[in-house]
Amino acid sequence: MNTLFPLFDEDDRPPLAARLAPRLRTLADQGIYFGTSSWKYPGWVGSVYNAARYETRGTFSKKKFDEQCLTEYAEVFNTVCGDFAFYQFPSPPYWAKLFGSTPESFTLSLKVPEDITVARWPSHARYGTKAGTDNSNFLSVELLKTLFLRRLVPYARRVAALIFEFGTFPKSQFPTPADFYRRLEGFLGELPGGFRYAVEIRNPEYLRPEYLGLLNHFGVAHVLNAWTRMPLLEDQAELPGIFDADFTVVRALLAKGRGYDDAVQSFQPYDHIQEINPGVRTALAKIASQARIRKKPAFLYVNNRLEGHSPGTIEAVIDQLGV
Repeated sequence: MNTLFPLFDEDDRPPLAARLAPRLRTLADQGIYFGTSSWKYPGWVGSVYNAARYETRGTFSKKKFDEQCLTEYAEVFNTVCGDFAFYQFPSPPYWAKLFGSTPESFTLSLKVPEDITVARWPSHARYGTKAGTDNSNFLSVELLKTLFLRRLVPYARRVAALIFEFGTFPKSQFPTPADFYRRLEGFLGELPGGFRYAVEIRNPEYLRPEYLGLLNHFGVAHVLNAWTRMPLLEDQAELPGIFDADFTVVRALLAKGRGYDDAVQSFQPYDHIQEINPGVRTALAKIASQARIRKKPAFLYVNNRLEGHSPGTIEAVIDQLGV
């Protein structure tokens, strides 16, 4: 049994956290889970986080905050999307510490490491000698099982979904959507059981009935994603077969047409909403309502880069749901 207890009284919660926590619990009881993309944002101090928890000798400690704020996050939210896993194969001690810092009821959706989903390494300095070269481990089920899935088995029931995020592929890598589907089919067919799997694509031309049929054949969900070059979230939600999996994953990341770097520069430090996106808000509320009717779990994640402050966006969506 998990023995975690709040370090502070609930009366010490910031106003937004105090409002959100009971409403999110109500939705979780109905199988609707709202969370954010990552959680280590000092800009949320005063809305989600209590600064007093992270003081050392009377001064806010960024180190203490980074190490401990997930526990306070989990006192408000029931789930989070772990983008960090995209860049590494976390060690067993890392997983033990991460899951051990949250209640047994708390779940994480995790982006699978890019070592599995990148076909050709980007020409970026951080990739060193690999930059611009083909990735020999692209869609390697063996690498996925050995360095990622086996380490997660002890926490499998607390993994909401494992997300395969594929960046935009040029035609030099996959000349046609069918070429991508063929590679994806072989990969999905070899995945072991025990986890929910979801696929996120960034090529709008791939979002076809053949793609959705392929995912549905293997019980894999399409990640409905608000992204700069993808169809609007509300339009994705209208596609036949988009909800055929027995769970739903949504990632509201960016407004259509907005670049990632522009959003970062415009919205940091993510301490308040700066640009309301009515279409995405309405789509999130509609998807949640439909999942509630279908009685299938839905995990809906909102990124700071959508409006500037994802906890505030989530509250606005919950207002539309009337919870």
